[in-house]
Amino acid sequence: MATLRRLAVFTALILSTFAVDRNNFKSCQQSSFCRRHRALKPGESPYNFQIDSMKVSDAGVVGDVVNEKNKGLFVLELYPIKDSTIRIKINEKNPIKPRFEEPFAVVGSLSPEKFEVLDKSSNGFTLKFGTSQVVLQASPLKIDLYSHGQLVVSTNARGLLKFEQYRNKVENENPPQDGEEQPNTLLDDEDDKDGLWEETFKGHTDSKPNGPSSVGMDISFVNSKHVYGIPEHADSFSLKETTSTDPYRLYNLDVFEYEVDNPMALYGSVPVMVSHTAQQSVGIFWHNAAETWIDIKKLPDTNVVSSITGFFSGGDSDPPQVSTHWFSESGIIDLFVMLGPRPTDVFRQYGEITGNNPLPPLFSLSYHQCRWNYNDEEDVRQVHENFDKYDLPLDVMWLDIEYTDGRRYFTWDTHKFPHPLEMTANLTARGRKLVAIIDPHIKRDSNYFFYKECHDRDLFVHTKDGAEFDGWCWPGSSAYLDFTNPEAANFYSDTYMLDRFKGSTLDTFTWNDMNEPSVFNGPEVTMQKDNIHPGLGVEHREVHNVYGMLFHQATYEGHLRRSENRLRPFILTRAHYAGTQRTAAVWTGDNTADWNHLRITVPMLLSLVVTGIPHVGADIGGFFGNPDSYLLSRWYQASAFQPFFRAHAHLDTKRREPWLFDEETLHIIRSALRQRYQYLPLWYTLFYENELTGTPAMRPIWVDFPEDEASFGIDYEHLIGSALLVRPVVDQGATSASVYFPPGLWYDVQDLTRYTGPSSATVAAPRDKIPVFQRGGSIIPRKDRVRRASALMRDDPYTLVVALDIEGKAQGTLYMDDEHTFDYRQGKYLYLEFSYADGVLTSKKIDPNGSFDTSSWLERVIIVGLKQQPSKVILKSSSLGTRELEKSFIDGDSNHASQLTIRKPGINMREAFTITVQ
Repeated sequence: MATLRRLAVFTALILSTFAVDRNNFKSCQQSSFCRRHRALKPGESPYNFQIDSMKVSDAGVVGDVVNEKNKGLFVLELYPIKDSTIRIKINEKNPIKPRFEEPFAVVGSLSPEKFEVLDKSSNGFTLKFGTSQVVLQASPLKIDLYSHGQLVVSTNARGLLKFEQYRNKVENENPPQDGEEQPNTLLDDEDDKDGLWEETFKGHTDSKPNGPSSVGMDISFVNSKHVYGIPEHADSFSLKETTSTDPYRLYNLDVFEYEVDNPMALYGSVPVMVSHTAQQSVGIFWHNAAETWIDIKKLPDTNVVSSITGFFSGGDSDPPQVSTHWFSESGIIDLFVMLGPRPTDVFRQYGEITGNNPLPPLFSLSYHQCRWNYNDEEDVRQVHENFDKYDLPLDVMWLDIEYTDGRRYFTWDTHKFPHPLEMTANLTARGRKLVAIIDPHIKRDSNYFFYKECHDRDLFVHTKDGAEFDGWCWPGSSAYLDFTNPEAANFYSDTYMLDRFKGSTLDTFTWNDMNEPSVFNGPEVTMQKDNIHPGLGVEHREVHNVYGMLFHQATYEGHLRRSENRLRPFILTRAHYAGTQRTAAVWTGDNTADWNHLRITVPMLLSLVVTGIPHVGADIGGFFGNPDSYLLSRWYQASAFQPFFRAHAHLDTKRREPWLFDEETLHIIRSALRQRYQYLPLWYTLFYENELTGTPAMRPIWVDFPEDEASFGIDYEHLIGSALLVRPVVDQGATSASVYFPPGLWYDVQDLTRYTGPSSATVAAPRDKIPVFQRGGSIIPRKDRVRRASALMRDDPYTLVVALDIEGKAQGTLYMDDEHTFDYRQGKYLYLEFSYADGVLTSKKIDPNGSFDTSSWLERVIIVGLKQQPSKVILKSSSLGTRELEKSFIDGDSNHASQLTIRKPGINMREAFTITVQ
């Protein structure tokens, strides 16, 4: 066992020392199905829809498609879904075995939309529903989608549809003699026959018992110049052309010290893409959990379509467009098209398909402290006590793999962590929580209770030969639970019960890492594709990208069970897929302590949030390497305005807790932490609204300024809600930053410098400042009494910051509840609206059904942008009556806005009130 442990550590050190080695991961040229799809020539599609086979039901339209080249038969299904969404499915008609249809991402039953079929002829038909239309061309098959009369998406317009059917391998490939039946090989349309039945990469051979089974199709976004999404890649937010590079790859992989500005696959795969123009937003969800590649080609706006393939209308006025080409190794074509027309509509429509992020507990939006590893209980105690000593707020301490007994999860190292309950109690006494890591690799040791119990129940993934799969990871020889098997998932979830996971408490939460899954000795550092998941009876290739999500879903379920569904779980995952938002937050994995990795953080996070995963962040300071004080302080400033706010570092890095740096750096980090805690009411409100609508808290500018074309390519700044504009400083030595201001008034939150957009300006950004601006017309709730942990601020008073627009108006919202249970779903909450107009600030309930007994009160109102000093301020409420309030006024100038501070209104936040400025 000691030898195995040393070898596991050695393997990990080798991987981390040499950083990412591209040779460990496939290129498109090394992937046979990627080569085949990329080799297709536009405009030569052999797929035709058979009009005479068409059947119409209340759910949609179904008909046959034939590949005229090899006579393969398929079924096309079109299902209009309520809220301007269409589902397009293509499957084999009579496969030799059923094709796998991924059952995990889509939630519940989707509500069908009423429709009518128009203009049916031998050439095709039109399907009309709501304000949308689907126009199907029969030969060759092409499906155009219209929103409000405008063509926005076209599928198979370039003729790149390809669906490889299951087939029987024929060893003797001699052609049949007269009268003999043609064997079902279907290989007559394959020029590249290398890798059809097996494929070898770096000594690993992938068997393919059913031969090639990939599916692909081109999807074009009309009138578009920008597409976003398909995380996870360390690349720009507006996705780049791939005509001279590999396609973007979606295949969950453990990539150490990944490169930036690169389409390589990383830890997660969300096959969702959003296109946005000034007139229209549209999204697509390519519902497939197998390895997937996406090519992107941006076509100019002069005679493009006719010059390439003649798709759409042709002629001299063809629109610009982004043509994308999607292809997956297996499964079926299952495409959801969400027709907007606005960004918030697309977010809502996608949320109806895969679910929204449930409101997280407030502590999870606060500051987290982690490293691999805090050494022992004394180390944990000293760290969180030093946060108090140096006046630094902290909500969560984290433990990496070394807290376990020899990397056996659900156990503790009895020498380093002999008293976990006492250790956790010391944290909770200060309002803090503990997070401990649980990874999917289970040490193969018959004396380890969890392995033995799972082994005896046959709950692990199998090899293609039916044996228990043995992979290599942190514990050495490891088995991997088959989470497609409900018995395995349930057994794992039950192990979080406090009588099973001894030493844990209801204040112990979970971090799921390495769940791509990472297999050190496997192909591309992951699991063999021809492994078998007995639960569904499918190969791993079918479920690879969803495996990590099934793992963290089972973790979430375990947390629900241990509290009898009373407390909100918090789970962090590295691997992710469409639907991850329902049960976990995500971080961007093993980044590096350099300025480029800080720079790429915002594009990576924006790519995640627009594809439905809002609770996201990156390791502060970089996981690998040693940031200097300047890089670290700039990283804290940026991360304080990102959803998930955690510092983390590799085992071999120098300790980097804030007090280990100079006094100036400590001061900057303290200020960043305090800013985060002041704005927690805003973050919490935005995450509640995300559960309702799907609109993310952190967002690109074009979400709130959809017609502002100048913002469509910007990924160096972002919004928090619609009210804060954040411009992280990501250049070494920079003391200023170029900021783009969207339309309207914007106020620097520190010195009230006023800017009017749309415009760009260079603003001062000395080392101790991150440029942040409040939008004119917004009201932001804050809590300015920052304490050691957010739980201790629960009953503290609020400050309202009212930033006036050019008309002297503003509005905002505030959500309140107990911050950690599901009682809010039983009506125990307050959801308030504040508005300011004509000198009157009012507060009222948005939802009158919500009620929450809070002790929090209104301590201060700050009004920015008044044109003149008021004579008095009057409060009116049912409990306090009418009374004059204290005030002070700082006059503005040509560059700076005025500030009126109203002190101690003293009204409880649950009560309606008016404050009149006279």
